[in-house]
Amino acid sequence: MISLGTLKTWDSGTYQAGVQLSGSTGAYLDAVNVARNIASGDMLIDRQLIVAIPGENPADAVVIAVFTV
Repeated sequence: MISLGTLKTWDSGTYQAGVQLSGSTGAYLDAVNVARNIASGDMLIDRQLIVAIPGENPADAVVIAVFTV
């Protein structure tokens, strides 16, 4: 499954993000791995993300793109 989300937290040491999925006001995914081809400097709070969730299992989620609307 591919979902849109918003970056809420960023840890450059672990390369993991906290993500709020679009359409969800209270549910966050914590410690989501981020693809290493995305520059740390691009990970700005409140930027939009594309998140891949294989098999709809949030534990396997990974941020695959970041963009500004």
